[in-house]
Amino acid sequence: MPNASVRSPQDWRPFGSTGLRLSALALGGHEYLADGRSRGFNEDMKQAVSPGYVGSGYGGPKRKQVLAAAYDLGINVFDVTIDSEKEALGRNLRDMPPPYEIHVQTRPEGMCYSYDRNNRKLLDYALLRAEVQRGLKLLGRDCIDLFNVGLLSWSIDHDPDYMSVLAENLARLKREGLIRHAVADSFSGERLYLAMLRSGAFDAVNVDLNLGDAQALQTVLPAAGGAGMGRIVREAFFKGALFRIGVEAGIGDKAVLARLALKWVALHRPDVLIVGVDDADQLRANAASFQSAWTSDDEVLLARLRRVPAFRQYETDKFLEFFPAPAGDEQP
Repeated sequence: MPNASVRSPQDWRPFGSTGLRLSALALGGHEYLADGRSRGFNEDMKQAVSPGYVGSGYGGPKRKQVLAAAYDLGINVFDVTIDSEKEALGRNLRDMPPPYEIHVQTRPEGMCYSYDRNNRKLLDYALLRAEVQRGLKLLGRDCIDLFNVGLLSWSIDHDPDYMSVLAENLARLKREGLIRHAVADSFSGERLYLAMLRSGAFDAVNVDLNLGDAQALQTVLPAAGGAGMGRIVREAFFKGALFRIGVEAGIGDKAVLARLALKWVALHRPDVLIVGVDDADQLRANAASFQSAWTSDDEVLLARLRRVPAFRQYETDKFLEFFPAPAGDEQP
């Protein structure tokens, strides 16, 4: 099969004003069950996200084939979340050293999103530092290139000094050489994203962007770009919901839908798109699709999807998630 290169090392694209040059695609760390759902989260969620838990079977022969394909394609960004993925990537990198410099994005386990009440652990520098060091040991690296910090809105709503304390902690991690760049992330929508961007604590943003969830294009991604921040996007396939919606629209070919989704994201020129794949062939196909031009046939296909009630419901749900109505305490 021809080498459908995402970006050759000599022309990786600038990543905001960080000084990094990154490939257009990042390889996500998720591995998958036979039914297409991601491992860990869809097996035993509580166990999977527990710091120190490393599941069996990660980073096996098929994953090594994916890693080899990533090298062939010039991919130099790798995104991992749970400890099972971190340990597998670290082990695979030792077994298969990359032919060029790579960059890893990961987050502190048990401290982001709803895993920690009010995200308070992120404000305890000793705890945060120890968690970063633990993650580095799993990865077998000296520094986390892209340190992803995922917040929910109650963190800043419960403490007016939250963002300033977090900013200082992130700055201390940088001064110690434990992290290189900080990445703002959230599932609470526009208000929290913009607060994180205004804080000055972050060098990049990580946000959902897909055919049915384009809210970030209104303010968050433009604001990040204007501030010289790197822009990472994810969930091109709606966490798999795109393929179920496609069946309702009479489009059962997953490859056709994947090409459509990737080409649409490419139109909006993020710095990096994270893709999750089950095997090396999927990664090569995604790389080729991401370089393909948008056509009138794609417009027709997208119109078919938009007529499906499930697609319209997905759009509505994502809009309300990104622009939630004013409410009281969001803490569950």
